[in-house]
Amino acid sequence: MRRTPVAALAFVLFATSALGAGGVAVPMDEVRTVTFGRAVATVYVGNPMIADVNIIDSRHAFILGKSFGKTNIVALDATGHQVSNTVVSVSAGNGGVVTLTKGTAQTTLACSGQRCQPAPLPGEAHYSDVMGDLQKHIDMGSKGTQQ
Repeated sequence: MRRTPVAALAFVLFATSALGAGGVAVPMDEVRTVTFGRAVATVYVGNPMIADVNIIDSRHAFILGKSFGKTNIVALDATGHQVSNTVVSVSAGNGGVVTLTKGTAQTTLACSGQRCQPAPLPGEAHYSDVMGDLQKHIDMGSKGTQQ
């Protein structure tokens, strides 16, 4: 039985969406609301280059997608006990994620419509290059231009 490339791509997109079912999918430059099971006092972001969190009240928060990738948020109650550990996936929009493997090299792409963009994950070959360029861009924006 031969598998067609379309069937393989459909399987990858289905598997990716199924893995993210317990987390939060956020398009880049958009926010999603998260509701916690009980009151929280502190929320930490695993990788603040990928997502940011703003607390609305003790049971709700906004998650902002900042750059492509996957991270997590951990919410603690007032006594320091974990209330939630939620996976956050940031994509280019309402698309999917495709991982290409060639030998031992792996490349992750975030796809939206007919366009895919590199979205390297930690451990991939070009991750530090992309994240370094992103940090330079953020630094330039925060410092502004000086004359």
